Amino acid sequence: MHVDRDLCIGAATCVAIAPKTFVLDSEAKAIILATVDQDPDNVIIDAAKGCPVAAIIIEDDKGQRIFPQ
Repeated sequence: MHVDRDLCIGAATCVAIAPKTFVLDSEAKAIILATVDQDPDNVIIDAAKGCPVAAIIIEDDKGQRIFPQ
């Protein structure tokens, strides 16, 4: 999973939905927290779906894109 910083507009929908996984940095761009206590996968996918510009890219262990398709 990663955030495309060029696409991110800082809407913070991801932060509202998955606050254990995403925060906004000093440039008001979403970043992924490097913790073991992240939100459940289904919540992270909901956060990605809530991004108005589809800046959150989620891939499976094999590198296949899960979202956006």
